[in-house]
Amino acid sequence: MIALENLKQIVIESGIKLLNEGLVSRTWGNVSLRVDENHMLITPSGRTYTDLTADDIVLVNYHTSKYEGSIKPSSEKDLHCEIYRTRKEINAVIHTHQMNASTVAAAHREVPPILDDMVQIIGPSVRCADYALPSTKRIVTKTVKALRGRMAALMANHGAVCVGRDIEEAFVVCQVLEKACKAFIEAEFLGGAKGINIFEAHLMHQFYLRKYSSMARKNK
Repeated sequence: MIALENLKQIVIESGIKLLNEGLVSRTWGNVSLRVDENHMLITPSGRTYTDLTADDIVLVNYHTSKYEGSIKPSSEKDLHCEIYRTRKEINAVIHTHQMNASTVAAAHREVPPILDDMVQIIGPSVRCADYALPSTKRIVTKTVKALRGRMAALMANHGAVCVGRDIEEAFVVCQVLEKACKAFIEAEFLGGAKGINIFEAHLMHQFYLRKYSSMARKNK
């Protein structure tokens, strides 16, 4: 089992990576990791990623949303908590404001299964959760619903949430989501995006999930 201090460092490095890859700006967005069957680590609220130390990363009980210490966790902590409660296979959550995903979210559009890597890694579509005020119970409910059976969801007029079985997979989801949203936007100017057969898209996603899990077990 990875030590808590090492996990905190992974969260810090992930926040800096979000910033460097242009998936967020300033203090926006947040990253969390599942620690065990009760706790997660999450970035703090309103803090600059490049200035974070291990002491700034907040340990939260994702069943109760209670946290240790005086540093306030991200305002979206309840969304992260609900994902860990309802998605037992997920161990990393990234909330971004990446440009192309945010553009599609502003249009309240669902991204159809337009790219092979998108359907394999994210799922047979990317749904857009109905708009709700940030940091509310409603935004948690709407976003988790849109995320069902998927590794990413858009959040109307807000941004996106990406999940993974580890932090590396969650980042790949962010990158593939941005690529898919860019392709979707540009395809609209060429007469509209044409999707892969939905049955085949479901098969591709399931094959990816099973293959990835099998390879991960062999590498342990």
